[in-house]
Amino acid sequence: QVQLVESGGGLVQTGGSLRLSCACSGRTFNIYTMGWFRQAPGKEREFAAAISWSGGVIYYGDSVKGRFTISRDNAKNTVYLQMNSLQPEDTAVYYCAASRRSPVFYTGGYDFWGQGTQVTVSS
Repeated sequence: QVQLVESGGGLVQTGGSLRLSCACSGRTFNIYTMGWFRQAPGKEREFAAAISWSGGVIYYGDSVKGRFTISRDNAKNTVYLQMNSLQPEDTAVYYCAASRRSPVFYTGGYDFWGQGTQVTVSS
């Protein structure tokens, strides 16, 4: 089993920045892709970003492209999401996810999920 614990969420003003972290533990030896999704109230879970084991393959959702940056530190089993130029529409619960497969942008492609961390952007 794999455990994912997100941190770094909070309240920020429009235009501000936050850095989310996701610590991965347990049977991590076969985890290849790490991803971030988000879910706003009343909406479906939305893909934000994903990164392969080596960092050589990175995908971003259209709504965050150019503002968010995903990275990973394999020595620490941690993935990060640097979020800049935050807007009120970025308000959501952000979930970390792990997959044994190559990076994909749909929720069904991920095997393990964290509990989520709330990000609120005030206008």
